[in-house]
Amino acid sequence: MIRRTILEWETIRYGEATDEMPVIAADRIAAIAAASSLAGRGGGGVLEHGRKGLRARGVVGVIAAQGCALEILPKIDVAGGSDAETTGNIRQRLVHMLAVALDLKIDAGQVTALDWQRETLLEILIRLFSEKLVDAVRQGMPRRYVEHADDLPALRGRLNVTRQFTALAVEPSRLACRFDALTSDIALNRIMKAAVTHLSRIARTTDNQRRLRELAFTYADIADLPISALRWDDVTLDRTNARWRELLNLARLLLGERFQTTSAGGSDGFSLLFEMNTLFEEYVARMLKRALADSDLRVVSQGGRLYCLETDDRRGLFQTRPDILIKRGDAVVQVIDTKWKRIAARIDDPKQGVSQADVYQMMAYGRLYDCDQLTLLYPHHPSLSQEEGLQDTSRVTGSNSFLSTVTIDIAIDVRIRDRLWAMTKAAGIAVPAITE
Repeated sequence: MIRRTILEWETIRYGEATDEMPVIAADRIAAIAAASSLAGRGGGGVLEHGRKGLRARGVVGVIAAQGCALEILPKIDVAGGSDAETTGNIRQRLVHMLAVALDLKIDAGQVTALDWQRETLLEILIRLFSEKLVDAVRQGMPRRYVEHADDLPALRGRLNVTRQFTALAVEPSRLACRFDALTSDIALNRIMKAAVTHLSRIARTTDNQRRLRELAFTYADIADLPISALRWDDVTLDRTNARWRELLNLARLLLGERFQTTSAGGSDGFSLLFEMNTLFEEYVARMLKRALADSDLRVVSQGGRLYCLETDDRRGLFQTRPDILIKRGDAVVQVIDTKWKRIAARIDDPKQGVSQADVYQMMAYGRLYDCDQLTLLYPHHPSLSQEEGLQDTSRVTGSNSFLSTVTIDIAIDVRIRDRLWAMTKAAGIAVPAITE
């Protein structure tokens, strides 16, 4: 099995060396990437299939083809003594971001037990899912009462009068019954079985394969549905089965329901891909909600939805969806737009590489949402001369609005609530101190 790991926007050359990719394997991986629904977005899709090598774009994850796999990790500046240790730390940070975005709880014991340096991102996620599912099944599989209809020799439940005196009128020995029966063959368990079946085809480590085989035996009596036929909306989570919420979120992740595209072509290939722009936005929004939970401020993700223009008949055109709105009551006090890209550190570039289109967009947000505090939020990197936080503030010409450029270091999560609180305060918003 040929397995290679690169960072986003990096190129892996063709060749037989350990840091290269054989041409045949590269062609197979490029074909799987081209079939992804993310292909074509962002100007280049998932991979650039060049003459000398494959170049990753702003998408991370795993692409697997026959006999080979390419893992693409985000460009996060983490500490590490060796290349393997650095790569492992990046995987750990990526899984942390996914856990925050999906509201997953990964305890310290699980984090320590995971082989971050040798297992790919896909195998780590499969391991987390299968271990959590094994623990949940041991406590009992969820069941619900489901209505059934059947023709029985004795009455059970309620009589279906219409059917009894039409279809069964000539067969009085049978009764058309409607009754509720307690069953485990419900939407939640069908989703779990679909995930187990799906992951069994792509898991490579021995431990993952063993756990998935055990789970497949446990779910043998549950209906086997294709992923496209799963009824996610039929899942009901209440106090009796709330512990399954994390597993449902993980299943959504691995079956391609959130943040990414998951595709499979039988034995030909598989991809689990994430758009880092989307993941970074959700990560920041979730952490901000935690940071401001005890204040009078609330965080709205992908809200607003005001229109830039309207026609003579009052029909709106060009709807806006700011990444993050911070509101006090009904008033918007800050608009934050997250950007998964690096701002420039050159002292001779007053714009710091900030896109002119992004500035125009923020000016429009300020006007539409009547907000004076506008923030462009980027990931921090060591090349910047300043520490994370406020990098620059400029007044919007002819107004009382200010556009701030802010960075947050996601390589570490130490006191990130305090750091996000400080970022919000630096933008001029009065917020109370955080109490631990």
